[in-house]
Amino acid sequence: MTTTTATSIDTLRINSDRLWASLMELAQIGATPKGGVCRLTLTDLDKQGRDLVTRWAREAGMTVTIDKIGNGFMRRAGRNNSLPPIATGSHIDTQPTGGKFDGNYGVLAGLEVVRTLNDHGIETEAPIEVSFWTNEEGSRFVPVMMGSGVFAKAFTLEHAYAARDVDGKTVGEELARIGYIGEQEPGDHPIGAFFETHIEQGPVLEDNDVTIGVVQGVLGIRWFDCTVTGMEAHAGPTPMALRKDALQVATHLMQEVVASALRHAPHGRGTVGMVQVHPNSRNVIPGRVKFSIDLRNATDALVDQMADLSQKTGLPIQIELVSSYPAQGFHADCIDAVARAAQKLGYSNMPVVSGAGHDAVYMAKLAPTGMIFIPCKDGISHNEIEDAKPEHLAAGCNVLLHAMLERAGT
Repeated sequence: MTTTTATSIDTLRINSDRLWASLMELAQIGATPKGGVCRLTLTDLDKQGRDLVTRWAREAGMTVTIDKIGNGFMRRAGRNNSLPPIATGSHIDTQPTGGKFDGNYGVLAGLEVVRTLNDHGIETEAPIEVSFWTNEEGSRFVPVMMGSGVFAKAFTLEHAYAARDVDGKTVGEELARIGYIGEQEPGDHPIGAFFETHIEQGPVLEDNDVTIGVVQGVLGIRWFDCTVTGMEAHAGPTPMALRKDALQVATHLMQEVVASALRHAPHGRGTVGMVQVHPNSRNVIPGRVKFSIDLRNATDALVDQMADLSQKTGLPIQIELVSSYPAQGFHADCIDAVARAAQKLGYSNMPVVSGAGHDAVYMAKLAPTGMIFIPCKDGISHNEIEDAKPEHLAAGCNVLLHAMLERAGT
């Protein structure tokens, strides 16, 4: 092993072409005609993706451990292997019409960090580890972020195993079928610190012409189902003043969802994404409307304030909480390590928040955690046209390299 000076560490950069080539090769597994990827959790294509990534890891001299929920941990030894590893990673499952970078970039950026350390003969004090987490997307099985959630004891392995897809197949059955039930108990695996590198999945960095997002935390999320009950009646003979129009009341509430988010700037988000109108007939006044409400903000207190949507409408309104994810701030030391790395490397950077959930949310409950964002074209993700510039992918990976080296020691 060669001796590496502080100066040579400072000049260390990853191999951008190799990172890009790895991303493009993995993207061929489940490639779609429109240039995206469909590689759903625990399908044969997911197995092929896992097999490829673990093969690359072993070729890079890493050991591979799989736990009972199928999470993969690929480790490069350090000088002191009694220390908990400095870890990174994400997921390689995709949406049905997913892109090449969501999740996949975070896993392959970690692999590229290891390959770069190997290229330069650099030994770290603590081990370096790259993980891939099972069923982050939640597009085939719920809950989302399943593997990291079981790892963090947010829910049980038995609960995860029992989850079924639309065809009635369970997570436990499908994990066994593709050969990815390991022996390690989820969570019986120490983590010294965790970094996740990801495309932003939004337009903020691109809009500000900034290369690196130093992620401060993940927005809290509340999902509600709202039902407004009125009375169906004929659209012609019924005067406006005598109607019990559920849709008109619902639209006022929908506008309040947006207004509440605007009142709680800059991180307030309010979305109505699903609406069901009964009886949904052209010449019948709607008697019942059910719609979804998605509220997000940087703190749980702000989300709670946004959720006060009570209005006097004269019609019965039922609002039911269906899902809740608390806001999760990241560790100051990891945030600072990302910012220092971006500054040292000369990349433009800014503090950002994540409006989407990531496996890093659960890791933050177990170990110091940080995230690195890079821009994606037009802020588009969960779409086959999802795209990112090679130079931005390389920049995020370089920041990851130097943030991890700061924590792992050389």
